[in-house]
Amino acid sequence: MNTIVNLPLPFAALAFFVLWGSALVGAIICKRFGPLPKEERDDFAVVQGASLTLLGLLIGFTFSMSISRYDLRKSYEESEANAIGTEYVRVGLLSPAETAKVRELLRRYLDLRIRFYTSRHGESLQRINNDTAQLQNEMWSAIQARAEAQPTPTIALTVAGMNDVLNAQGYTQAAWWNRIPFEAWVLLAAIAIGCNLLVGYGAHRRSMLLVVLPLAVSISFFLIADIESPRGGVVRVQPQNLVSLARGLR
Repeated sequence: MNTIVNLPLPFAALAFFVLWGSALVGAIICKRFGPLPKEERDDFAVVQGASLTLLGLLIGFTFSMSISRYDLRKSYEESEANAIGTEYVRVGLLSPAETAKVRELLRRYLDLRIRFYTSRHGESLQRINNDTAQLQNEMWSAIQARAEAQPTPTIALTVAGMNDVLNAQGYTQAAWWNRIPFEAWVLLAAIAIGCNLLVGYGAHRRSMLLVVLPLAVSISFFLIADIESPRGGVVRVQPQNLVSLARGLR
């Protein structure tokens, strides 16, 4: 499920055919066993309406969850740019040689962070993560050596800035791992299938109207999965603040 959700378009296509098939199965059941007796139709209409309402509410809540996660990823991208830019200025408090070394490391680190946001492939992303971890160790070692040799409030400010840079990357990674739970997708799919069964069973005859609900729900699934997927969707977080900072540093 997690793999297919990372591919919003195939996921939406699969959802459409499953839901459409559910509606057709409901219509076939109605044709084979006959419609409900007249005295039970009102109760069926209540159950059908309540089920569709529940489905709509769950889709709305899930969409809200995906939007909040997308906004969080955007916020952390801005925080990363601010942390790197601030530390780039603060390292000017070090000696000229140390300033040049740490600023070069920060520029390389900034390029890696931009590539993290724009990369879609697993192998290249793994290399980026490995290079990022190595570069973080180098930057911290460069600051740590000066802090141990000269533990002054000025150097402490530089150390705090580097700590913010490293923390910002950790917060970003946590935000990208924070996805809609698998159980939520299973619940949503189960209720959607049940609703389409009810719609198909309650239809007076098989027609193109049975396509409307599966199409609407699958489009909703596509939008949610697209916003929810950091790398596989069309709507993605662009590193505009990091790119702007890189241009400024150059």
